[in-house]
Amino acid sequence: MHDIRSIRDNPQGFDNALARRGLEPVSAAILSLDTQLRDVTTRLQEMQSRRNEASKAIGQAMGKGDRDTAEALKAEVAQIKGDMPALEDRERALGDELRMVLATIPNLPAADVPQGEDEAGNVEVAVWGEKRDFTFTPKEHADLGPALGMEFETGAKLSGARFTFLRGDIARLHRALAQFMLDTQTRENGYTECNPPVLVNDDAMYGTDKLPKFAEDSFRTTDDRWLIPTSEVSLTASVAGEILPDLAAPIRITAHTLCFRSEAGAAGKDTRGFIRQHQFEKVELVSICRPEDSDAEHERMTACAEGILKSLDLPYRKVLLCTGDMGFGARKTYDLEVWLPGQGAYREISSCSNTGDFQARRMNTRYRPEGEKKTEFVHTLNGSGLAVGRTLVAVMENYQEEDGSVLVPDVLAPYMGGVEKLTPNP
Repeated sequence: MHDIRSIRDNPQGFDNALARRGLEPVSAAILSLDTQLRDVTTRLQEMQSRRNEASKAIGQAMGKGDRDTAEALKAEVAQIKGDMPALEDRERALGDELRMVLATIPNLPAADVPQGEDEAGNVEVAVWGEKRDFTFTPKEHADLGPALGMEFETGAKLSGARFTFLRGDIARLHRALAQFMLDTQTRENGYTECNPPVLVNDDAMYGTDKLPKFAEDSFRTTDDRWLIPTSEVSLTASVAGEILPDLAAPIRITAHTLCFRSEAGAAGKDTRGFIRQHQFEKVELVSICRPEDSDAEHERMTACAEGILKSLDLPYRKVLLCTGDMGFGARKTYDLEVWLPGQGAYREISSCSNTGDFQARRMNTRYRPEGEKKTEFVHTLNGSGLAVGRTLVAVMENYQEEDGSVLVPDVLAPYMGGVEKLTPNP
């Protein structure tokens, strides 16, 4: 959500920032609504004030025996009471319209976000790791998977397209990855583990900028709850409506949850394999901090996600997203893209975003600086630490052997009960 006062103060600057995202100017329309709303609010306040004055004057007139004046004042009060409901309805309608317009406008990009129309404008910041030199032609995970217990047909039989059934050691490897990520983020990186609901209400989805923009990409239950697209929703919304203490240290929380996406806006993309599923798992990282700390926190969060890839010895690159490829709620985003030798390409495995006060304004989440009476909006950040299924894909493709087996990375040994290799079914 945007601060209407900042739009009033600098409408041209607001439009210029939106232009960097390829959007048309909207400040004039917003300020027109804002002016109408303030005019109606002012009229209502004046009418309320006059009604109170007139009501008080009625008693005074009656005390003086001036019945004519008292009756005239009563008529005036009745007229005001009769006129006010229509104005109150108008105020609500204008307020709702203004909030809806503001809710559909994306966050403004940070000054150091590169200009670009789409992913071609993204900037590679760093590359880590050495790509394995295979003595055979590496396979894609979708070709390796069925013999290892990654059952695409069983998933489709049970639930339809974009669902997968994992069986045996590959299911254990998937679980091991999630546990390793969660242990690393909590024991080494200072995040507090949470176990939040995966069903949330409208307020939680709206506050984390998933509504109204992404309603079609999410699953909704018959009792009007939403299956979370990421635990960013549950974790971030856990502080909705609160006034937090000084926040001298950021609040850092993490969760490993199921996530659900209808992928309505991604029709036809990655229909083969385990890359883009309707149901998947992620270890999510969320930070709530002071505005002056958010840039450093963004770098730290991204480094925490990178640490998982380094521990697994998976080659990857770090990419700064351009204005045209950045998510709706983000002001700055780093993507981590892991190397998949079977595909011969880098694929996104984590996205770490600083949303500034964009979500905090929607949630009305503030903090009170030490020694101050006035509160300020917090900054919120979120990132994948990592997407579990995509990490499994990366392990399969990078650790595959010529016979179709997959070696277990050393750091996962404590979680695998002695299993060192996934062996194809005969």
